[in-house]
Amino acid sequence: MGFRENLRDEMEYQGVSARDLAEKSGVSKRTIDNYLMSNPQEPGVYNAQKIAKALKVSVEFLVTGTEYKSPVAVTGERLEFLNSFDSLPVDDRLLIMNLIKKLQPHG
Repeated sequence: MGFRENLRDEMEYQGVSARDLAEKSGVSKRTIDNYLMSNPQEPGVYNAQKIAKALKVSVEFLVTGTEYKSPVAVTGERLEFLNSFDSLPVDDRLLIMNLIKKLQPHG
């Protein structure tokens, strides 16, 4: 299955029409209809992201039909760190990344 089938299935599952999705995503109804046609136009990354966000699924899910599963559990202290890291300005994130690289053992 590809984007068209996964999009159609998710819309049906959520009870969302093309018009509803257009309003929620900011992608025109005509463009969404094109993605749902039997010979569909594939979306660009920007529209795929807007549609996924409106449906509250990942772009990966719309493209592959499966969700990414992290091989490492992200809970507790790791989750707290990631949430804090994500809220920092880009320059501060770069400083932290450089610090982590310097602290890693070489060899």
